[in-house]
This record gives sequence, structure tokens and C-alpha cells, in this order.
Amino acid sequence: MITRVLVAMDGSDVAERALRYALDVHGDAEIVVLHVTGEPSSMMGEAAGMALAEDLEGEMRDQAEEVIDRAREIAAAYDATVDVEVAVGRPGKRIVERAEEFDTVVVGTHDGSLVDRLLVGNVAQTVFRGSPVSVTVVR
Repeated sequence: MITRVLVAMDGSDVAERALRYALDVHGDAEIVVLHVTGEPSSMMGEAAGMALAEDLEGEMRDQAEEVIDRAREIAAAYDATVDVEVAVGRPGKRIVERAEEFDTVVVGTHDGSLVDRLLVGNVAQTVFRGSPVSVTVVR
């Protein structure tokens, strides 16, 4: 029986579909949404600003606010609540690290270009290969 579900969300439409899938299929389970913000670096878009922030945690929360609000809106439409967590790091790695605390993980997959996959990596693939629990990949 699945009682705890980890759903990775990055603000994309496919991530929202992953949350909806989890709510449809595992509606009675505790659902935790994890949003991973990239590590601060001068080479990474939104994370570059974090590198200069005095309050890293506050900056991380500000950048994740839209994803958090959207996750709660989707859950409310299902008359459900979700816990939302924000982490910093490489998304695939951080999701795999958290996965052992759950019965299953639900992630969306992007059909990114070759350049996207080379520079950013394929989060769903990393999670699928590294997770200690079952993984559902939603398109």
C-alpha cells in the first residue's frame, strides 16, 4: 500500500500533470511536492541571483513561490492538501536522496533538445535510474 508519495515539480506543465496524476492515483496518500532550485552559480539563470543573495534560503523561497502556490492550487482543486519542500542542488540527485523516505516518486519528463539534455541533464532519467523506490514518469 502506498502511503507516502514524492512529486517533483519545476513549474512546467508536465510537472503539474505529474502532481495531478499523483492526486488521481494516490489521493489517499500523503503527497509531498519537492521543488529543487539549482545550486548558485554564475552560469545558471535564476540560480545566479542566489549566488549574490545575503539570505540564500529567503531568495530560494522567493524563486520557488510560484511553484509552491501552483502546487497548492492544484491540490485544492482535488480537495486535498500537499506538503511542499524546497531544496537547493542538482534536481535529479536531490530527488533521489529524498526518495528513500517515500513509497514511490512521481516525476514529469521533458522532451528537451539535445543541448538541454547535455547542459541540464535528464532529471527523470536520473531519478528513474537512481531511485531506491518505484518511479512513475508522466508525460
